[in-house]
Amino acid sequence: ALNLDVSSIRFMTDEEVERFKRFNLLKDYVDDKFAALAEYNRNVEVDGDVNRRRLTNIGTFRAYAWNYLSNHPAIHKDMTLLVRQLPSGPQGLPIEIYCFTNTTAWGEYEGVQADIFDHLIAIVPEFGLRLFQEPAGSDIAGLKGTAG
Repeated sequence: ALNLDVSSIRFMTDEEVERFKRFNLLKDYVDDKFAALAEYNRNVEVDGDVNRRRLTNIGTFRAYAWNYLSNHPAIHKDMTLLVRQLPSGPQGLPIEIYCFTNTTAWGEYEGVQADIFDHLIAIVPEFGLRLFQEPAGSDIAGLKGTAG
């Protein structure tokens, strides 16, 4: 699982929605989701943004991760593939990746898993999200230095 900092979850701006349409792995998702939300919003009395449904950065990231995995050559296409949210807690919001590789060789599996998580961790900031990380000793020392 990737633990995301809950304070970084938010609605996406119109500019971000347009930017994500340029991602090959997100174009269909953004188009379909945007159309569904627009239809919903047309049928609801909208008072500003309060009642309007909008795309979120977390939902868009989940869609990206699912599309990335479903297009990954080392992921088994005929077995379960899930990208889901688990309950949030003190370590943030876990996004669980559940899928199977095309290999059962342990070393190859570990390499595939590492490559997938390398990619997903590196792309998280593109969605305006942050990974959750508990403070380290250097974080505490930095705070102490600025306070004193």
